[in-house]
Amino acid sequence: VADKIRELRTELAKIIKGKSEITDKIIMAVLAEGHVLLEDVPGVGKTTTALALSRLMGMEFQRIQFTPDVVPSDVTGFTMYDKESNSFIYRPGSVMCNLLLADEINRTSSKTQSALLEVMEEGMVTVDGESHPVPKPFVVIATENPVGSSGTQMLPESQLDRFMISTTMGYPDHDSLVDILRDRQEVNPLQNAKAVLNSEEILELQAQVRKVYVSDEVLSYIADLAEATRKHELIMLGLSPRGTLALCRMAKAAAYLAGRDYMVPEDVVKNRFDRLLKLVQSIATTQCSRDTGKTLEVLVEEVNEKDPSMVSGRLSNNTVVHFKGDSSLIGTICKVKMIESKGFYYLGELVE
Repeated sequence: VADKIRELRTELAKIIKGKSEITDKIIMAVLAEGHVLLEDVPGVGKTTTALALSRLMGMEFQRIQFTPDVVPSDVTGFTMYDKESNSFIYRPGSVMCNLLLADEINRTSSKTQSALLEVMEEGMVTVDGESHPVPKPFVVIATENPVGSSGTQMLPESQLDRFMISTTMGYPDHDSLVDILRDRQEVNPLQNAKAVLNSEEILELQAQVRKVYVSDEVLSYIADLAEATRKHELIMLGLSPRGTLALCRMAKAAAYLAGRDYMVPEDVVKNRFDRLLKLVQSIATTQCSRDTGKTLEVLVEEVNEKDPSMVSGRLSNNTVVHFKGDSSLIGTICKVKMIESKGFYYLGELVE
């Protein structure tokens, strides 16, 4: 099944050009059993990405185009009286699928938003006192358009951490844009997308990601990051425990995509910026810039200066080890090759 992940990434790159870093993070969120929020201008591939993922992963797909008149029952479903059976029958809403695209979630009422967010958290809907579980796997990809947002209901800070990641697609570079134009002269590549995985295999992959080993030292590093967001003088609302758990789960998915069944600090480094940028809610960025000359991105980088000063990795006998201290000394004692990556050291292969 792990080989199919590589095939999935390859096939997705044929449809979404030049955005492998973004699509990899969305795949990681799916494997980590999370949800995705995409904030970007129209026309950059948000809907196409969701459609491509649903087809390549063999997931049942539903889309809600949110408008002010969409009501909670459109999302969760409703009961109606059936004259033949003389009883009330549940009619499923749009959430009864594997992958739900909640398009322009900020254009609907806060009541409808809350109905969707409850399903995302609980994994089930309750209608007229009866609970109905959603199919598994279940993933929500929601979009927000930051342009022309007058009169809309932007998600409040307290609800943003219902999403495992919040990111932007961005415009493609010149070469990728040329590829997009060339590939779509006669037919849209999305039309030729065929399933690489199925729902059962996705559930198996999610189970394998949950089993990725995390040492106490790496867990302590993640906790240090979360605490640093709560202590920064310019940050009003730091990373919640739910957000911290999401960061850990994303890092486990990153380790799995890298072909490992254990986590190293670099896996946290790969994911912490996106996670902290959206979930560390600062005072208004414009006010922050006016008072201190710092943007929210700069604040996140200051939090990111937390250094675990640890060495972690795997010996040839498959024993996972984690140390703190001088890397050269540890390398001498353990007789292992030391590998440096992004300022962190971890153990390589055993020296003969």
